[in-house]
Amino acid sequence: MSGTLVGVGVGPGDPDLVTVKAANLLAKADVVFVPVADTGETGRAEQTALFYAEAWRVERVVFALHDREHSERREQAWDAAAAQVARWFAEHPGGTAAFATIGDPCVYSTFTYLAATVRELVGELSVELVPGITAMQDLAARSGTPLVEGRESLALFPMTAGPERFREALDHFDAVVAYKFGRMLPETLTVLRETGRLDDAVYGAGLGLLSEDIRPACELDPAEQGPYLSTLIVPPKRAGRGGSL
Repeated sequence: MSGTLVGVGVGPGDPDLVTVKAANLLAKADVVFVPVADTGETGRAEQTALFYAEAWRVERVVFALHDREHSERREQAWDAAAAQVARWFAEHPGGTAAFATIGDPCVYSTFTYLAATVRELVGELSVELVPGITAMQDLAARSGTPLVEGRESLALFPMTAGPERFREALDHFDAVVAYKFGRMLPETLTVLRETGRLDDAVYGAGLGLLSEDIRPACELDPAEQGPYLSTLIVPPKRAGRGGSL
């Protein structure tokens, strides 16, 4: 009897931004797996999942979340996590397991790697996805920043790809959203300044949490790094209402 593994997007951190479908699944699944770092602290996905699932149904899966490069240690963590989930399905044939992931399970999520490996180990397995609200949507709403209008294009860019590719994205797209740039905050601000896009850019970190920090990017200290899970919106240069239609 095959089981069901569901990647559930739980948003950027605010439990109120979990969809009704996601909340219902977290409340009913036989088990809710949550990714945690090997340092043991409670992550955003776990904090959010615990609003909808009893603690006894929440099971931690350790990932090398603090490793920013693809390494042997990361591969080993993915294999161990998949083996843990596969064992659960072996012990609970036909069961439904949810995997809570911040944001959306199709956008830079650890669920992608987990599901592929679990499917190899389990064989007959149904994999489903429940979309979630992304950090760029949350920051746009909280800061009152329209992402795109009319014919404007939008790029979602991971700063781990480097500042020169970020510069290229600014040249080729009207609006650019940058993720994962905390360690590269000084370089990111330099590119924004050199391309004339700094004044309109909006920065956000800890969205929906007590540590929430939302402000114009021009107010950031160019000599300091920021949190890894930082979000930057660089909106289009607009000529007035309806100018992009």
